[in-house]
Amino acid sequence: MLALFNKGLADAPKELRCTSHNGGPGPKLPSEILQDFMASGNAAVSLSFNCGASLAYSRPDRQSFSSQSCRRFCGLDDIYCVFRGSLHNLCGLIKQYGLSKATNEPMLVIEAYRTLRDRGPYPADQVLKELEGDYGFVIFDSKAGTVFAASGANEGVRLFWGIARDGSMVISDDLEVVKGSCGKSFAPFPAGCMFHSEQGLKSFLHPTKMMKAMPRIDSEGAMCGANFKVDVHSKVNSMPRVGSEVNWAIRGQNA
Repeated sequence: MLALFNKGLADAPKELRCTSHNGGPGPKLPSEILQDFMASGNAAVSLSFNCGASLAYSRPDRQSFSSQSCRRFCGLDDIYCVFRGSLHNLCGLIKQYGLSKATNEPMLVIEAYRTLRDRGPYPADQVLKELEGDYGFVIFDSKAGTVFAASGANEGVRLFWGIARDGSMVISDDLEVVKGSCGKSFAPFPAGCMFHSEQGLKSFLHPTKMMKAMPRIDSEGAMCGANFKVDVHSKVNSMPRVGSEVNWAIRGQNA
């Protein structure tokens, strides 16, 4: 799976950017990244938006198929989701949200997102804690212009993110895709964390703690990107959980 968002939609953490590529291949433009992905994917499907966002996915090879490698894509009411992995408690969540038995993981995630956006101040970290399984997903709300991504705490499914040549954010479950697209300006997306285009990167396991960027050193000894970890000694300044401050899509409530 692949997600591309220009700087007007989502600003990638500045710590991901590497200013020197030591003669190696540098970052590509989003159009080149998408073209390469579509050319190499297995039955790849993509969807691009005029605002500078693109989502794409390809089905895993049958020989390597597993619950962790399962990739799905769906859209509902201008909300789109690319999802990899599986939820062990999907049936229970379907009943909780009152959804059809035919609901799959990305449909469930979209419904949870839409409920939080439209109906009430319920912390996103609490919703993500209810998702049991190995997963990684990216949501794009095309109406609100909001990006939301998360990676499960179990690390059974890993996401990677980086910065394209024009500053766009790149997210994928394929390390080689991100490395080939972003040069040295990439890193693993931290497990147990969520990224919101207006609130930035946070841990949903430790929502009261701040995230700390740890510089990465590649095999050549050059600094590249950064790993993000929870700073256990920090504390996020608390705010009253009212209005849209705790929702997944701040702008969505005002749309």
